[in-house]
Formats: sequence, structure tokens, C-alpha cells
Amino acid sequence: MSSSVAFPIPQEKRKNEKEASKKQSGKADGPRQLVLGLIFGIVFGFLLQKGGVAKYDVLLGALFLTDFTVMKIMLTAIAVGMIGIFSMYGLGLVQLHVKPTRYAANIIGGLIFGIGFALLGYCPGTGAAALGQGNYDAIAGIMGLLVGSYLYAELSGYLDSTILKWGNRGRIMLPDLMGTRLAIFIICFVPLLILILFGIEKYSP
Repeated sequence: MSSSVAFPIPQEKRKNEKEASKKQSGKADGPRQLVLGLIFGIVFGFLLQKGGVAKYDVLLGALFLTDFTVMKIMLTAIAVGMIGIFSMYGLGLVQLHVKPTRYAANIIGGLIFGIGFALLGYCPGTGAAALGQGNYDAIAGIMGLLVGSYLYAELSGYLDSTILKWGNRGRIMLPDLMGTRLAIFIICFVPLLILILFGIEKYSP
């Protein structure tokens, strides 16, 4: 990691970013953001397909712990993304938009996601990639995604006043939760991810 990255990030800087995020949250995405989203979405889908995680048997293997392709791709992405994002953040090139941690909503949403994943065999991203490569069984998942998004939008007012308030911890990250400096967390966590990757590669089926 480059020594020029300014760690740790001052608390005042995080506060300013939170305020800027609130101001920007009400603005619609401009054409530039939409085009960039489309480009990166296509690249992301292409990499998902080439990585093999748009295949039904690979995804089911992840749930049955017989195929660790998905785990290896996710751990690699987390390690690389952590180094890249926080390096650019330290250099002032990007801003962080941390989602609030809401225990009830996170747990309930995770359970719904997991049940849907187990029943269908795809998650939203891999389902779209699977449909793109001709797996028409993913259509049911895409339709469910659209219906679920509509229902969530219709119920958003009720959810804001109930579930989204339960266990709301605000915009925190793991270093905040553990009470450690961001730089120390990254220096310890990234090598740990790499060790786990090597362990999976060596001992997984």
C-alpha cells in the first residue's frame, strides 16, 4: 500500500461527507451517472459470466459447500475493493456513501435474500447474468425482483416508521464498531482475507 495515502480519515471529514450525502440523496441521476452505471453494469455482468457464477450448479454448490468459486470471487473482490476504494478515499479522489446499519432490516432482508437464493438458485446479479447467457429459468427471479421492488416502494413509508427504526446504528463501518483506526483495520483485515483465500484454494473440494 502506498505511503502517500492519508490514514486515518479525520472524523470531521466523515461528518462533512455525511452532510454532502444527505444533500445529494434527493437529486436525480444525471445522464453521465446513468451512462457510467450502464457501462459498469455491462462490465460487471461480463465478469460474473466469465467467472462462472452465473451457472446454476456453481451457485448451488456454494450453498451446499461443495463449490467455493463464489466465495473466492467475493473475497477477492472485497480485498481488492477495500484497498482501491480506501486508497482513493484517503487521497481525496472519491467520497464514501455509507449505508446506515439497521439490525432488524439487515437481518430480515438477509433472511429474505437467503431464502430466495436457496429456492431459485440465483441472486439478483447472477440471475441477470444467467438470463443474459440464455438460462431462462432465471426469468422467475427477475420477475420476483421487479415485484419485490414495487412492493418495497409502496411500503416504504410504513417501513421507515417501523422496521427501519429498529436497531438503527447510523452510518457505521467495522472499524467504528471495533473502535480501531481505519488504517490498522485494513492492514490486519486484508491479509486475513488473503489467508482465507489461500486456505480455500488449498483445502476446498
